[in-house]
Amino acid sequence: MPGKNKSGFMGEFSGSIGDLGTFLPYVLGAISVAGFNPASIFTGFGIFYIFCGWFYRIPMAVQPMKVASAAVLIHQLTPGEVAAAGLIVGAVLLLLGVTGLINIIGRITPAAVISGIQVGLGLSLAVLGVKLIVTEPLIGWPILLLMLPLLNSKRFPAAIAAVLAGVALNFLMHRGLPLPSISLGIYLPEIALPAAADFNRGFFLAALPQLPLTLANAVLVTTALSRELYGARAARVSDRNLCLTMGAANLISSPLGGYMMCHGAGGVAAHHRFGGRSSYTSYIIGAALLAVGLFLGKDGAALFALIPEAALGCLLFYSGIDLASAAKKIEQRQDFYVILAVAALSLAINPAVAFAAGFILAKSIEKRWVKI
Repeated sequence: MPGKNKSGFMGEFSGSIGDLGTFLPYVLGAISVAGFNPASIFTGFGIFYIFCGWFYRIPMAVQPMKVASAAVLIHQLTPGEVAAAGLIVGAVLLLLGVTGLINIIGRITPAAVISGIQVGLGLSLAVLGVKLIVTEPLIGWPILLLMLPLLNSKRFPAAIAAVLAGVALNFLMHRGLPLPSISLGIYLPEIALPAAADFNRGFFLAALPQLPLTLANAVLVTTALSRELYGARAARVSDRNLCLTMGAANLISSPLGGYMMCHGAGGVAAHHRFGGRSSYTSYIIGAALLAVGLFLGKDGAALFALIPEAALGCLLFYSGIDLASAAKKIEQRQDFYVILAVAALSLAINPAVAFAAGFILAKSIEKRWVKI
């Protein structure tokens, strides 16, 4: 059932930080391991969040691209190579949106396949959340239990409680943990124009493996979930519009040192789970990230690092469960079979393989080549 239009300032604020479990680990890793400019990253995300709040009029998620982020950390991609990958992905998404090809993909994709990807992604987020929780169980498990009775609280929302408790327990468990030094200033994004050689690794290690996940999660599933949660208020959320906004954002931000950005069903579920109901959710987190990028720079990254991964894992766990449970209900047995098969493949291998296999299975059942 579509969520209520209002949840008050505390709900919108709680919803705005609900997706930090996805956002911070990847972004802080790129800054600390790969040497990305914090001002470029936070400013880019902040501007895109504010734009999405204005355009989509619901709490639309803005996330770092996950496969590309893994490539940054594993293969140590340079900012130039990531900029090249961002330009490639942005151009492909823009092309799919402008030509309307994404609408054709959306029409021919069975609903059961989209629901299966959604269930698989939700469960994978929940599993990742548990993995982060067990890194520091004395922080993670108490916060997970603390959040349970607060999931629907408007006075003291669960996401706010998780972040505050996480920071407090972090200092309690790690005596002598220093406070980061904060020096206000003006920190501007840095130009990161890719060289011709950057497009090779950028394409094969980041852009190529990222595109199938983006089309499945950030486009098809995000459209379905947004309409499930917000009904008519999500009228501007369409496969075509999502491709256009992501494509334009990456083409603009990549040369300015920005990070590869996408929408994401998990982020939409997280914002909604923790109280986000309107565009104010996007405005709050967008303004905060923009301020951190422009006025704090690397000090802002150090400030965010005070939130332990175990607390972020709690946010991921509950938002993942919400994403999985919000999948469109399908009554026919064969569709239910497809959903379970796609979800299992998504967990065991990856969503791209699950999407392709699920598409073939669903069409085979539809043509009665396979009987379930």
